[in-house]
Amino acid sequence: MNTIHFSFEDKTMPPLIVEGEQGDNILEVALKNAINIHHNCGGVCACSTCHVYIIKGDQFIPEMTDKEEDFVDRARNPRLNSRLACQCELLEDGAELHVHIPDQGTIIGH
Repeated sequence: MNTIHFSFEDKTMPPLIVEGEQGDNILEVALKNAINIHHNCGGVCACSTCHVYIIKGDQFIPEMTDKEEDFVDRARNPRLNSRLACQCELLEDGAELHVHIPDQGTIIGH
C-alpha cells in the first residue's frame, strides 16, 4: 500500500490521508476516496482539469511525458511541481506522496 496526503487550496476542505495501491494513479485514488478532482477527458491525458501539485514523493511516480507537459502548460497556475493526476501512477508499494489540489470550484466539468 501507498500513503497519499491530500491538501486543498479550498480551505473548507480538511487535509486527508488515504491509501492507494501500486498501479493506481492519483486520480483513481482520489475518486475511490470521495475526493473530487475534475477529469473532463476521463483520465486519458487529453485535458488539464485534473491538475495537481506534487509537494513530496515525485520519485514514486513516472516522469512527465511531453504530452502531459503540453496539457500542464494549459492548466491554471502551473508550477514546476504541476502534474496531471491521471498520469501519476504509483510505481511501487510503500510510497508516500503529498499532493495539493488547486481550487476546483471554477472548473466546469466532472
